[in-house]
Amino acid sequence: MKLSDFCSGIQHIGIPTNDLAASEKFYDDLGFSVVYRGYVPEKNQHVFFMQMHDLVLELYEETPALRDGAVDHIALNCLDIETAYCLAKEQGYRFLSDGICSLGFWEKGIKYFIIEGPNKERLEFCQKL
Repeated sequence: MKLSDFCSGIQHIGIPTNDLAASEKFYDDLGFSVVYRGYVPEKNQHVFFMQMHDLVLELYEETPALRDGAVDHIALNCLDIETAYCLAKEQGYRFLSDGICSLGFWEKGIKYFIIEGPNKERLEFCQKL
């Protein structure tokens, strides 16, 4: 069994920014549209998702954000977060999140966990509830 058995593709790409308005304008000019706006009280952080066709970007406030390679994570759309998490643990992946986490995004919230790839890339497995 592989983690891909529980994923249906890329859900979103996370990009930190220290200027949400400038980021929104830039991606709007490219043809993206805002599909969700949210706030994470624990981090005092605004976040929004912009979409163009099947590509979704998560843009969120984080300082400092300006650096080469500023993409923070790639999120895979997870169909069964609990089973995927157990499998990732069983297969010995290095976790960057503290277990399965949750946020109040979208209509019913999300659950996710993050593992580290061999090049220090962050892969988020995310299930919309």
